Amino acid sequence: MELSEQQRQAVKEWVAAGSSLSDVQKNLKSEFGITATYIDVRLLVLEIGAEVKDKPAPKPPKTEAPKPAAAPQDDPYADEFEDEPGLPPAGGAEEAPLPEGAAAGKVAMTLDRLVVPGAMVSGDVTFSDGVKARWLIDQYGRFGLEPSTPGYRPSPADLQAFQTQLRLELQRHGYA
Repeated sequence: MELSEQQRQAVKEWVAAGSSLSDVQKNLKSEFGITATYIDVRLLVLEIGAEVKDKPAPKPPKTEAPKPAAAPQDDPYADEFEDEPGLPPAGGAEEAPLPEGAAAGKVAMTLDRLVVPGAMVSGDVTFSDGVKARWLIDQYGRFGLEPSTPGYRPSPADLQAFQTQLRLELQRHGYA
């Protein structure tokens, strides 16, 4: 696109004043009678060395954040599911009795909101000794556990506590 020096200077001024490429396109049409596509205007601005400024993001209205009702729950799906008759209570194994020998291990587990590719359900677990692991169950029902520490083997009590929590969470989310 061929513009005179006066027209190029006008484009630089418009851009410096905060005009968008669309505004420059409209101004070229209205002031100089030049019809240009958006990409032509973009290339022109690059060619003359003008820098288009991003519009500042609108500030959200100031509102007070709602205060949490009680102690926050660890369950990421707590707001989506209410306790239903016939299902274990929300909160998992902490409220349900653990099998004998599993009470010693304090295990925390979560379900992923976005499931790992190739899995039916997946999540994270932190065992009582603080070691974390990723777990998944694939479409064939096979279980996989990948600890963050290579070669790590959780204690039998931790495994039993994890299995109980996992079973309750899967039932609560409709997988069982």
